[in-house]
Amino acid sequence: MANITAALVKELREKSGAGMLDCKNALTETGGDVEAAIDWLRMKGLARAAKKSGRVAAEGLVALALAGNKGVAVEVNAETDFVARNDQFQALARTIAQVALGAGSDVEAIKAAAYPQGGTVADAIASAIATIGENMTLRRAELLSVNDGVVASYVHNATADGLGRIGVLVALESTGNKDELTALARQIAMHVAAANPIALDAAGVPAETIAREKAILLEKNAGKPEHVLEKIAENGLKSYLKEVTLVDQLFIHDSSKSVAQAVKEAEGKVGAPIKLVGFIRYGLGDGIEKEETDFASEVAAAAGAA
Repeated sequence: MANITAALVKELREKSGAGMLDCKNALTETGGDVEAAIDWLRMKGLARAAKKSGRVAAEGLVALALAGNKGVAVEVNAETDFVARNDQFQALARTIAQVALGAGSDVEAIKAAAYPQGGTVADAIASAIATIGENMTLRRAELLSVNDGVVASYVHNATADGLGRIGVLVALESTGNKDELTALARQIAMHVAAANPIALDAAGVPAETIAREKAILLEKNAGKPEHVLEKIAENGLKSYLKEVTLVDQLFIHDSSKSVAQAVKEAEGKVGAPIKLVGFIRYGLGDGIEKEETDFASEVAAAAGAA
């Protein structure tokens, strides 16, 4: 039988918003598997959909860089949040993003690329590790571009120019006024930072995500006639997709319309049709589990050992 610790219950409660007792029961039923426990709670109607933002974040910086009709996002991780305020680390992250504009999205290709101050990006990371004294890694990178249009960026709570914990790029394709187009793309980028869509549209949502949502809807309504269940699942999935796909989400700058409607209405001001090509949203440490420590207990233990 799995050992259901208080820390595990606390983690599930933070991710699901369910009560402590419900979380304990869910973990007991699922053998201590947090993700399975979230599904169990949702099937019982005791929790909302799990969000990536509920996961424990690693430290470091997300860096964005733009050049012409393309932009890139990179995530450079370190061990503590103090490093994110270090000038040398900030310069490293910013320069890696600039290199990635030419090297592309492949992490290994970026690491092998030439670093402006000499050597390769991998050499620069190794040097920073030796100087700053923390382990660091280039975790991921992604490039976004358009043939004719703009790519705009937004960093939420920026640590420095183009650097922060949440970075977003949005690409709009259009032959219209570039200043108006950039302003719209930045508004959409702010929306993406806040609303955290999982895909541009329904076609981009992974099949396994759809299957998981449908299974939860069917389980929550078990016992009803088959034709009723299918209708419930169909309507439930439509509602779910409106919540998680960018084009169908209500625009945070004007909740009377969807993002797709806002883009369509902006065509008059831009002076040409607009296509929302895509977006990138990097939240620092998305999906990385980081061990939590009790600082007070560590100090007490150290004092006892002294």
